[in-house]
Amino acid sequence: MAGPFGFKGCQKIRGPQIRNLLEAKDFILFDCDGVIWHGEKAITGAAKVVSSLIQHGKNVVFVTNNSTRPRENYVHKFCRLGFTDVMLDQIFSSSYCSALYLRDVVKICGRVFVIGCDGLRRELQEAGIPCVEEADDPDATIYDCALAPDVKAVLVGHDDKLTFLKLAKASCFLRDPDCLFLATDNDPWHPLSGGRILPGSGSLTAALEVASGRKATVIGKPSRFMFECISSQFRGVDPAQCLMVGDRLETDMLFGSNCGLDTMLTLTGVSQIEEAQEYSNSELTTNQSLVPNYVVDTIADFLPAFELDEQSD
Repeated sequence: MAGPFGFKGCQKIRGPQIRNLLEAKDFILFDCDGVIWHGEKAITGAAKVVSSLIQHGKNVVFVTNNSTRPRENYVHKFCRLGFTDVMLDQIFSSSYCSALYLRDVVKICGRVFVIGCDGLRRELQEAGIPCVEEADDPDATIYDCALAPDVKAVLVGHDDKLTFLKLAKASCFLRDPDCLFLATDNDPWHPLSGGRILPGSGSLTAALEVASGRKATVIGKPSRFMFECISSQFRGVDPAQCLMVGDRLETDMLFGSNCGLDTMLTLTGVSQIEEAQEYSNSELTTNQSLVPNYVVDTIADFLPAFELDEQSD
């Protein structure tokens, strides 16, 4: 995989090289966690990078597999962390794109059984998609609980209140071959402080895939659908004029590759350059899709590129 300026994959770039790359791009796509922020702390310089890109006429969009909050809450978080230029229509979450898929692509006629957080349900409700909302008795089991009628889709996202009963109910609904099986994303885990990890939506989806004997359709990265959502809402989106910036090889870099975008790995999150180099040296051609075109230590490395622009003005 090689970028437009002749660099080999995994090439660390800086200063003038970053400026040349940004000049060639109209759309900059950022992942959020590990790229823009860590939890409630912004990556140093990230807010200034985003603001500078917008001031230079770039279309900046955010593509996140985090399905736990609605887009409105993302706007509040951006503002809270000092990103004052970010608007609702720049945010594409896996929950929002799942709602678009159900409403506009499959045109769901019936209810959706959701394994996920309230933020996911809110995005579905705002799109006019009815969800199963019944509350189970604490002592209910799959042997005697009620099963909602007219369930036409099961959607799995991050759910920190997952129960065996939810899993069992979803498995029952999926015995109907006409019931859709969707997942917001297939992220296996997320890093926490102190070396701990949080199981991701992918781990919950895997459990249901085994129980149901079916494979889920994944909506978020690395699926192309999230990019199709962007293309439908912005005019003139040319993959050749887009740069995907992320911190996870198996999600962000693969997403970019699947969509025909140049990719950039930032080393402030999950994946490190040694892993990318291992994929680059692999004899498996499929592994090349995980190799970034470019690597930066942090997106704050963009800032000198803007300073060079100002000096040339």
